[in-house]
Amino acid sequence: MGVIGWIISLISGIIGGNIAGGAMKEQSLGTLGNSIAGLVGGGLGGQLLSALGVIGGAAGAGAQAGSLDIGSIIGNIAGSGVGGAILMMIISWIKKAMAA
Repeated sequence: MGVIGWIISLISGIIGGNIAGGAMKEQSLGTLGNSIAGLVGGGLGGQLLSALGVIGGAAGAGAQAGSLDIGSIIGNIAGSGVGGAILMMIISWIKKAMAA
């Protein structure tokens, strides 16, 4: 994944973390917490999908080679956004479990 792919992953993760925090107010870590969890989750999600080639057949191979086709960009945005949201929820549940 090239620099553009990383940037897309990180931004998508931040957005995914904040959307998940906004949708589930009781699980929210606050804007900064959601953003940080989303950033890390987006980076991990984008890397994982890229390494597995799940981003979509030839589009996944193109993403690994650094090309910017629309299929790999959409796959990267979706995977990173979901990764950011999932990590934000996991961190929130761990935080609540430790507080109890």
